[in-house]
Amino acid sequence: MWKKSLTAAATAAATVAVAVVAFAGPAMAQTVCSDRAKFLDHLARGYQEAPAAMGLASNGAVLEVLTSESGTWTIILTMPTGTSCVVASGEAWEKVEKIAMVPGT
Repeated sequence: MWKKSLTAAATAAATVAVAVVAFAGPAMAQTVCSDRAKFLDHLARGYQEAPAAMGLASNGAVLEVLTSESGTWTIILTMPTGTSCVVASGEAWEKVEKIAMVPGT
């Protein structure tokens, strides 16, 4: 059950990430990339964000959603080379419960 919820959360996060990247304007042209451990440390100390969901992309990259109790969120993408990049960040994150679309799922 928890694996399905994690998969659904990661799928939703990936969809958001793709939409953000696809429709990003010039303001998002500069990508912030660094070591994953540095991102996790900075986000934990500065924003109290911790991993909430993750998923594996077909190219081997790992997409992670980090959230805080105050509602801040960050999506990072870690490539197989080990480099992590911020895909998107924001405020007003809300955890939603999965609603079954098909009986028995």
